[in-house]
Amino acid sequence: MLKMAGRAVRALSPINLSNPLVGKVTTDPTYPKVLRANSIFIYEGQVTEVPIGFGAVLYRTESYPALRDGVNHVLIGSEYDHLVSGDIVRITEELALRVMYRRNGTNFMLLTERCNSFCIMCSQPPRDIDDSHLVQEWLTAIPLMDDGRQIGITGGEPTLVGDGLFNILASIRSHLPTSPVHMLTNGRNFQDISLATRLATMKMGDLMLGIPLYSDVASVHDYIVQADGAFDETIRGILNLGRCGVPIEIRVVIHSGNIDRLLDLCQFIARNLQFVHQVALMALEPTGFAKANMDKLWIDPFDYQDVLVDAVEILRRSHIRTHLFNHQLCTLPHSLWPYAAQSISEWKNEYLDECRGCEVKSQCGGFFSSATNKHSDHILPIQL
Repeated sequence: MLKMAGRAVRALSPINLSNPLVGKVTTDPTYPKVLRANSIFIYEGQVTEVPIGFGAVLYRTESYPALRDGVNHVLIGSEYDHLVSGDIVRITEELALRVMYRRNGTNFMLLTERCNSFCIMCSQPPRDIDDSHLVQEWLTAIPLMDDGRQIGITGGEPTLVGDGLFNILASIRSHLPTSPVHMLTNGRNFQDISLATRLATMKMGDLMLGIPLYSDVASVHDYIVQADGAFDETIRGILNLGRCGVPIEIRVVIHSGNIDRLLDLCQFIARNLQFVHQVALMALEPTGFAKANMDKLWIDPFDYQDVLVDAVEILRRSHIRTHLFNHQLCTLPHSLWPYAAQSISEWKNEYLDECRGCEVKSQCGGFFSSATNKHSDHILPIQL
């Protein structure tokens, strides 16, 4: 698991950052001087004197040349060895450091931790806090990103930031016109047709919304998201978005609370929501509320593989593209392997000791780093 956020080891000089610095990382000592004030130089022993003008200079080891006065010198340690030129980092005066963007990785923009749902298996439990600063920080970061790489937008619930969401999308459209955008939303606020219309009229080049639907029965879905009326709001939101031509992915997290109606839900989608772009059937991420409620939620993916076969077949017959997220190949029958996606972000993706010697490891999605808390009892190396 890659270190993406935490505290730097220590300051090597007085730090003068009244506002957080969001800057692109470079290891190039000849980086254009006009761009340096909002950039971050990583010293790797490539020069005998640290170049001037950078917003901050980061060091991975205690070995460094004489420090220049008036520069923010910070020791970050070897935990951030994965940083490369083109990455984007946020650093504060208190030495809080967060990797906002990885040039060679999977990237998600967290717009808020607030949410109007409270899902019992949420991997990132919502917090009722003022995090409005996040939008401005992302607006600073977007022009520094590389065009053409997929960008994820997530929360909390992104629509809760209001105009900020549309400012983010407008910036992506302007600075990253060929970058696909995948936004996770519970879809509830799109029950307002004007919001769905506003999104559609932005004419984003390649935008898809991932919307969770956990049951075909309103009371079951509402219980899982812990919000009365959420099912009706979500369905209205999906219908409005479909009416406006916005591509939709339905996401179904499978657990003991909805496995009994998984086939009914797939039938519901096939009959009523056939216009959706794709469906993702997902195994639990064992962290956050899922970890706290594991005794109520856990079902071994190996034990529901027959149900999964039937669910995929229902969707296939309706010509709905289907993916299996977060499932290991050894927990699936071979017939489902073509549907299994490597869906776990590389910075939190790991493999277990049991995976050693597996001949399909490179095709398997692996595990969340939190899988040490809970995983299938049927993990074993596959020999072809």
